[in-house]
Amino acid sequence: MQVIRTIAAFKAARRARAGSLGFVPTMGYLHQGHLALVRRCRAENDATAVSIFVNPTQFSPQEDLARYPRDEERDLRLLREVGTDLVFLPPPEEVYPPGFNTWVEVLGVTERLEGAHRPGHFRGVATVVAKLFNIVEPTRAYFGQKDAQQVVVIQKLVADLTMNLEVVVCPTVREPDGLAMSSRNVYLDPEQRRAALVLFRALELARTLYAGGERSADRIRARMTHLIQEEPRARIDYISLADPRTLGELSEIRGGVLVSLAVRIGATRLIDNVVLGVEQ
Repeated sequence: MQVIRTIAAFKAARRARAGSLGFVPTMGYLHQGHLALVRRCRAENDATAVSIFVNPTQFSPQEDLARYPRDEERDLRLLREVGTDLVFLPPPEEVYPPGFNTWVEVLGVTERLEGAHRPGHFRGVATVVAKLFNIVEPTRAYFGQKDAQQVVVIQKLVADLTMNLEVVVCPTVREPDGLAMSSRNVYLDPEQRRAALVLFRALELARTLYAGGERSADRIRARMTHLIQEEPRARIDYISLADPRTLGELSEIRGGVLVSLAVRIGATRLIDNVVLGVEQ
């Protein structure tokens, strides 16, 4: 496994490899969700690249970039164990050198949900992903469904800019009790960890109501809200039932629906989602 910290060195390593290259961009502190992406990437490509970069431009001033969990030694051990070929691990100044002032913005689908609650977040995401795609030149790039809006943003970025790669979306990986795996779960104490299961219960309620024929997004949203409000440690940022492609909010469900939510458990903000009525 090659660990590479500069753009020039990665480009040289990329030129030395023929065949397809799969790519998994991450911010590190890897869990089984990340490793599931890497395993699928390995199965579908001749070689696999992973980036580890805590991207400062997607954090707002109110978010603690310094607090984001990091463990480089552990991450590299896990990537070596699953057979990763290339790891791109640049310092911030390599990605954003002095004088950097070019930004990528995807309009429309970034203005709701996470975009509304985290101004500037998706400008940072789109910019760093576009730059990583240019550096890595992947055949396929792998993302998890847990970050549903990010997936939509990246799919639109790739389509609108005619990028020569395939975006592969993989199912959310969950703990045995249903909690979506996230690097932020480490912030939860035992009581908060128990309380965090309310996100999964709310999504399962939406799934049950939809399967039973309920098509009023307003009624499903209200039932989910009531369930979460019964958990004293939970504070709702949003509950959304939206068109899976445009992310426009729905009142009545006539096709598929992306059910997503952001909930704060103590100081930790968690997101999760489920797509209903659409084959994945």
